[in-house]
Amino acid sequence: MSHIWAYEMKNTVKDEGVLIFFILVPLLYPILYAWLYNNETVHEVPVAVVDHSHSQLSRKFIRQFDASPNVKVAAYSNSIEEAKPLIGKQEARGIIYFPSDFASNLNTGKQAHVSIYCDMSIMLYYKAIYQTATEISLGMGEQIQKKGGMGMTERDDEITIQPLAYEDVPIFNPSGGYAAFILPGVLILILHQTLLLGIGMAAGTARENNRYRDLVPVSRHYNGVFRIVLGKSLCYFMVYAVMGAFVTLCIPRMFNLVQLVQMDDYIGLMVPFLLSTIFFGMMISCVVRYRENVMLIIVFTSVPLLFLSGISWPQSNIPGAWRAIAALFPSTFGIRGFVRLNTMGATLADIRFEYQALWIQTTIYFFATCAVYRYQIIQARLHATESARKMKEKIMKAKASSEPA
Repeated sequence: MSHIWAYEMKNTVKDEGVLIFFILVPLLYPILYAWLYNNETVHEVPVAVVDHSHSQLSRKFIRQFDASPNVKVAAYSNSIEEAKPLIGKQEARGIIYFPSDFASNLNTGKQAHVSIYCDMSIMLYYKAIYQTATEISLGMGEQIQKKGGMGMTERDDEITIQPLAYEDVPIFNPSGGYAAFILPGVLILILHQTLLLGIGMAAGTARENNRYRDLVPVSRHYNGVFRIVLGKSLCYFMVYAVMGAFVTLCIPRMFNLVQLVQMDDYIGLMVPFLLSTIFFGMMISCVVRYRENVMLIIVFTSVPLLFLSGISWPQSNIPGAWRAIAALFPSTFGIRGFVRLNTMGATLADIRFEYQALWIQTTIYFFATCAVYRYQIIQARLHATESARKMKEKIMKAKASSEPA
């Protein structure tokens, strides 16, 4: 086992492709990703205004809207059709429309409408425009309700406009930013994908260097399935124990993201996550014939796996078939467990389901990997035996032809 571990570790350092996926990508990609989203929120989102009301109330709404740090009035248009080209040119990210009866409805006690049209290609723009317009409309509604109230004192007016007092306290994501929301899940996904890519590329290299394109060479060091599986997995685990600590502990600290995880809970989750991912990667690496194949198999799954984890798409809305597919990948339970530990301050007992699921995956994929490598050993011996037989036949033919008739 020690020979296989040393050989795999040597190949990890010498093979440039494996080195990139195992070391460089986990080092640089999380930093780049976190740096891009470090601002958390967008400011001064340009918006076009279509005001058919031309009233004091609509102008008051527009002034308050423009004064918000999140948005700015970039243009005034006479109609929505005139404002649409501004969206196409990205000179505006949304349109706010006041109908002609906006002020008359408010003054007569009827419900008035303000229409918001947003560029949905980037959700942050939608969030900034929609939240700003909602806050202003609620504020103006309170003032109108207060003015029309019959209260004798200010306290009566306060009770009229807010009969149920509440305080809005954002938890787990105080800034309401995108990085704090998405980055913890993405960090686990980076570990998952780079580990699969590195293992797959190492398997492709082993086949390309083998005379018979076998995954396992015929050698006295490779006699024994457990020796091979444990030797290779120990190498991968040692490398990713370090890289995983850097990605999931150092990156959030570097960018001041929420980090509530306790070390014992963290180790309790990461050990089964890394082991299940390693054995899963070794199991599927048997289908990799060339180094480049692994890119085609793994890379396109990154975005679907992020959605299937349930952090951006509610788990309750994921169809049953997709939930079953998601349960095959260690990233699903790794992302859910890490987000709850790191961002929500949960303990290992709170994520018992994810923890147990990862250990079940580890057990199943370990024995599946052993079965795959046993088959590869048998295939390698058959190829070697067949090659020896053909060589022997050639030698016999050569001897027979050289003998005098």
